[in-house]
Amino acid sequence: MAKVKKATRKETEEIKALFLEHYPDSVTELEYKNIYELLIAVMLSAQCTDKRVNIITPALFEKYPDPVSLANADLNEVKSYLNTCSFFNNKAKNLIKMAQSVIENYQGEIPLERDELVKLAGVGQKTANVVMIEYTGANLMAVDTHVFRVAHRLGLSEAKTALKCEEELSKKFKTDLHRLHQAMVLFGRYRCKAVKPDCDDCFMAAHCKTKESFKV
Repeated sequence: MAKVKKATRKETEEIKALFLEHYPDSVTELEYKNIYELLIAVMLSAQCTDKRVNIITPALFEKYPDPVSLANADLNEVKSYLNTCSFFNNKAKNLIKMAQSVIENYQGEIPLERDELVKLAGVGQKTANVVMIEYTGANLMAVDTHVFRVAHRLGLSEAKTALKCEEELSKKFKTDLHRLHQAMVLFGRYRCKAVKPDCDDCFMAAHCKTKESFKV
């Protein structure tokens, strides 16, 4: 992959301002009613589209409306609700284990600290960050494939991993991270797509370092 020119500090500030201007109130497209539902939706969204997750979750939430019902669920039955989602076998196991841990260690309440969330089965740092960003407006950055791609195309990061990219973006942007995360997700999903990005009159055109070479 060709070296991409790095964004200067001034450019980084301009990129940040543009994202906040174009996506002032961006929130997740996952549908949920409470922290329990949000956590499950975010867990399911790994390598799966939000659209697909929103199709799956209504029946799942109706069947398992709280951690107790999910902790006692039959694995094969949970799988049957998730079978159109990628990695559904693994996700079904993790959902049950997560619910059991919430009952055993957190009195049935989903913990609202990132360091506690990551102790739950199937919850990595990215999932924990997304939950905290969405539910509490925490000043955190989470990096999915969209954010990763956009960060590289704009010269904001050369990181090889999502966690390293998260670290770089957090350091560069410092504030409004939760809003910038959502802005970059939506920008990457609908505009700066992996294949055939929609570059005509893109508001980021002046800052784009590469249209072609970064397709992740």
